[in-house]
Amino acid sequence: MLKFDEVGIWSEIKLEILRKYAAAYSTILASRETPAFEHFYIDGFSGAGTHVSKERGEQIAGSPQIALEIKPPFRRFIFVDLDGDKVVYLRSTVGGHPNVTILHGDSNRILLDEVFPQVSYEKYQRALCLLDPYGLDLNWEVIRAAGESHAIELFLNFPVMDINRNTLWHEHEKVPSEMRERLTAFWGDETWFDEAYEVDPQARLFGDEEERLKRTNEQVAEAFRQRLRQVAGFSYVPRPLPMRNSRGAVVYYLYFASQKPVAARIVDEIFEQYRNPR
Repeated sequence: MLKFDEVGIWSEIKLEILRKYAAAYSTILASRETPAFEHFYIDGFSGAGTHVSKERGEQIAGSPQIALEIKPPFRRFIFVDLDGDKVVYLRSTVGGHPNVTILHGDSNRILLDEVFPQVSYEKYQRALCLLDPYGLDLNWEVIRAAGESHAIELFLNFPVMDINRNTLWHEHEKVPSEMRERLTAFWGDETWFDEAYEVDPQARLFGDEEERLKRTNEQVAEAFRQRLRQVAGFSYVPRPLPMRNSRGAVVYYLYFASQKPVAARIVDEIFEQYRNPR
C-alpha cells in the first residue's frame, strides 16, 4: 500500500508559490493570439500527486493536482517519477485527464531524451518546469538544457540541508568520494569546492594553503544563483527563497530561473511575501 509523503510547512509554501505563479504564467501565455503559444507544465519529480501535511495530518494536493487546477489550463502536462508505486497512483487519479502524460523512470534521462525535446522555442512552445528532487538526485545537464532551450522556465529545489549533511562537512577531507561525486553531478563540475570553502586567513599567514573554512549557506546559494545565470544561461534568476522548517533551519533554497524579466519580477514579488519566517 502506498504511503503518501509527509510534508512540512516549507513544502506547503512551495506549493502556494507554484499555484500563484502558474496561474499568472498560464494567463499570460493563453492570452497570446499572434503568435499562439502552446504552453506545457513539466514536473520532473512529481511523486504521487498527493501528500500528507505534517501540521494538520490531512491529505493535501501535490504539484500535479495543483497544475491541473490552473485556469486557464496548460495545453499539456508531463509528470515524471522514479517510484513505480507513486506513478501507479498518479495514473489512477489523473491519468485519464486530457493532455496528461505520465512517465516512469529516471527523471534525468527522461527529461533530457524525451521531454525537453518536445518544447521548441522556434515552434512557439513554452514550459514551466518544477524540479523538486528528493535530495541530490538531479544532474546539472538537465538544468543547463532548460536554460539553453530559451523556452523552459524552472522552479528548482537546491537541497542545502541534504548537501550539508552529506557533503559540505567542516572536515571536508573526510567526505566519502561518492557523496562528493553526487554534488559534482548536481553542480555540474567540481567548482563547488572553491565556492563552498575558503582558505583560512590565519593558515595563509603561515603558508598553509590546505586549511579551509566552510562558507555560509547564503554564500553557497549565491554562487549557485550566479551559476544558473552564467553557465546554464538563464537571463533572470531572482534571489532564491530559503525554505525553513519549524525550527527555523533552512531545508532548501527555492530558485526560479527564466529568460523573461516580467517572469522574474512576478516571482520576486511572490517570494517577498514569504521571506520572513512564519
